[in-house]
Amino acid sequence: MRRKLFGVILAVCIGWFQAEAGTDPVITTKPDVVNHQNQTSATLTCNLTNTSFIIKGHYWTHNGKTIDKSESTSDKAFIEHTIKKIDYHSAGLYTCVFRTEPEVNATIEVKVLPYVGAYKHSENANEKDKAVLICVSHGYPLPTDWSWYKLGKDESEKIPIVNGTSDKYEIKTTPNKTTLYVKDLDINEDMGMYQCQGTNEIGSASDQIQLRVRSQLAALWPFLGIVAEVIILITIIFIYEKRRKPDEINDGSAPL
Repeated sequence: MRRKLFGVILAVCIGWFQAEAGTDPVITTKPDVVNHQNQTSATLTCNLTNTSFIIKGHYWTHNGKTIDKSESTSDKAFIEHTIKKIDYHSAGLYTCVFRTEPEVNATIEVKVLPYVGAYKHSENANEKDKAVLICVSHGYPLPTDWSWYKLGKDESEKIPIVNGTSDKYEIKTTPNKTTLYVKDLDINEDMGMYQCQGTNEIGSASDQIQLRVRSQLAALWPFLGIVAEVIILITIIFIYEKRRKPDEINDGSAPL
């Protein structure tokens, strides 16, 4: 008896799940992923199939933000969105949303090479101090790996910089930012060009920063110049006073 009852309950559950599966909305996307290496523009499409839901409209989002002029009250089950230029600005997650009850959606990834740019392309620091070099990244996906290099004089030689090397370098990174700290600056060894490189699953991109190191005495030169001018001025006044003839003394007597 219990077995029969269990069998009936199981059959009812299976039938219910099959009925639910039969009415679950299915969205077919094309393409599934857009790769910037293959194309410079793209048309994204979504096709809502296998549903008995009433479509009251639809819209598109880009990285969670509704795309302007993409909202519609149309009951169409096939919608599209065109990306005229694929770059780091337009890369990211595109989601088509159908206004049903409840709303259903699907997402298409648009992937590009990372954009890598120096926060400042030139940095100045004093000898024995610490220099801070910063690079940032934009786009999708963000870099999963960051690298720093010291470039040779002809910029063809790349010397990798390893985090914590001889307490000279320290590197801190997040997906969209990397910072290189160069400590105890040496005017002969540390001055030059540095390169930051960000890498994601599509490829790598890089940028350069020029580091200028000033002598410890550099800040004293303006002060020493002022002191020298004052000394010269005092010397000129002193010599002038020494060589000037004394005024003739007039005793006020009249000739006879």
